[in-house]
Amino acid sequence: MQFAKRLDKIPPYLFTEIDRKRQELLAQGIDLIDMAIGDPDQPTLSPIVQTMHQALDSPDTHNYPRSRGTLAYRQAVVDWMAHRFGVIGLDPQTQVTSSIGSKEAIHHIALAFIQEGDLVLIPDPGYPVYRTSTLFAGGEPYPIFLTPDQQFLPDLTTIPESVAQAAKILWVNYPNNPTGAVASLDDLAEMVEFCQHYDILLCHDHAYSEITYDGYRAPSVLQVPGAKDIALEFHSLSKSYNMTGWRIGFVVGNVMGIQGLSQVKSNVDSGVFKAIQQAAITAFSTSESELAAITAIYQRRRDLLVSGLQALGWPMTPPKATLYCWVRVPRLYTSTEFASLLLETCGIVVPPGNGYGKGGEGFIRMTLTAPDAQIQEAICRMKRAGIVYR
Repeated sequence: MQFAKRLDKIPPYLFTEIDRKRQELLAQGIDLIDMAIGDPDQPTLSPIVQTMHQALDSPDTHNYPRSRGTLAYRQAVVDWMAHRFGVIGLDPQTQVTSSIGSKEAIHHIALAFIQEGDLVLIPDPGYPVYRTSTLFAGGEPYPIFLTPDQQFLPDLTTIPESVAQAAKILWVNYPNNPTGAVASLDDLAEMVEFCQHYDILLCHDHAYSEITYDGYRAPSVLQVPGAKDIALEFHSLSKSYNMTGWRIGFVVGNVMGIQGLSQVKSNVDSGVFKAIQQAAITAFSTSESELAAITAIYQRRRDLLVSGLQALGWPMTPPKATLYCWVRVPRLYTSTEFASLLLETCGIVVPPGNGYGKGGEGFIRMTLTAPDAQIQEAICRMKRAGIVYR
C-alpha cells in the first residue's frame, strides 16, 4: 500500500501537528494554556440551539439535502447580505451556495478552476488551506508577501506581469488570519480592479466579518461596483455565532464561480443537514446587541493580552478584528524556537508564524478564545520565566 504522490507536496495540517503535541503533553500531566486554535469557548446562542431542537423533530429534515442548500437558506443569505452590507440583487438560485463551513468550499473552488500548472496568488502569511487546495488541484501557489510596512495588505504592483497574466485565482482575506489586519472598501476596490484587468477569479475569505473592534465594520468585496462579475466571497458562521462545530457557511458572488463550485460539491458532498440550515437562518436574525456581546468578550481579552505583552516590552498595536494577535518574536529566536520556548517553559500552546508561510517567520499567533483568566495566567508565566521582548 502506498500514498498517492500528491501527498508528497502536502504537509501535515498545522493544527493537526499542534494538537498531537498538545495531547502528548497533556498525557504527561502538564498544565497547558491553549492559545493556538481560534475555536470560540462560548456556547452557541440559545435561539439557534432551540431552532435546531425543533428542526430535529421534523421528518422533513431527515432526508438528503441539496448540495447547494435549501432555497430558504439561500434566500436568508441574500437577505442578510442586503441588510449587513447593502449588497442587493443577489439571485439565490445562481449566486449563492451553502457550504460545510468555509474550509471545504475554499478547497473545492480550486478543483473547479485550477488545472495542472496554473498559478494561484496566495497571501503569505495566510490561511494554509489556500496553498494546500492549490496543490491538491495540481496548481502552483505564488506567494504575495504581506508585510507590516504595507499594513499586511497585498502590494499588487509587485506581481510580475507574466505572473499576473498567468494567474487564475487571487486569494484575499480581510479581516485577516493570522495577522488581524483589516481592509477598507478602497483596498478591496483595488483588488477587484486588478482581477478585472487580468481576468482573475477574486476569492475573498470573509470568515471574520463580524469579529471587529473599536467601531470598525468590515466591508464586503461585493459592495465594490462590478465585483459580482469577478469575485466570490466565502462566509462562515463558525466564529461570528460560536458555531465552529456546526459546519455551515455560504459562498456568494459570480455566477460562473458558483456554478463551478456547485458542480464539484454535487459530486463530492450531499450538502448541509437541513436542520442545521434552519438553525443558521435563525442565526442570521441575531440582534446587533447579541453580536456586540460576543465581540465585547474578545475585545476585552484582546486588551488584556496586548497590555500584558506591552508590559513585557512587546511593540503591540491592538488588532481591529479577528480572534488573533500577531506577535513578533524576540530577535534571538525563530518563530518555531519561540513557540517551543513558550510551550516548554510556560506551557503556552501557540502556532509559529512560519506555519502560515515563509512571510510569517518572526511572528507567533495568539488566540483570544482562551478565557480571561488563562490569558492573564499566560502573561504571568511569561513574566516569571523572564520572557520579555528584546
